[in-house]
Amino acid sequence: MPLRHTRSGGVALADEGFRNPALAVDAIALRKCSLGIEALLITRKAEPWKGKLAFPGGFVDRGEDPEVAVLRELMEETGVSGSNPEVFAVRGDPGRDPRQHIVSIFYKVEVDEDAGPVAGDDAAEAEWVLIEDLECEDLAGDHNEVIEQIRK
Repeated sequence: MPLRHTRSGGVALADEGFRNPALAVDAIALRKCSLGIEALLITRKAEPWKGKLAFPGGFVDRGEDPEVAVLRELMEETGVSGSNPEVFAVRGDPGRDPRQHIVSIFYKVEVDEDAGPVAGDDAAEAEWVLIEDLECEDLAGDHNEVIEQIRK
């Protein structure tokens, strides 16, 4: 396949162009209660995975730092303010999302444990859910793998 030179001096396949994966972020907010550990989750309002539980998250905007994006998405989908994002996991299997190849950075974020979430944006509901009660079929995409990591 022929090569072409890019403006930055790099080389790209002429017929391929730039078909990079999309970048997304997901917020993991946890709190302890008398029954165990709860995670702040949303119920997805739209496909894919309409009606399934997921960590609040979404796409990183062009020119936006992923750490800023995860706090923005948390606020947009739950009305809860977060801080101090720390990378917890990265998921990038090309088949993890039916829409396209999406790489997601899962960040643990600090929130006020007394915060009452209110669904917004892509969320039909937002609530604290006991992670021990979650079943694989309750969760969107590969979020069950992240729940399993948290359980360990």
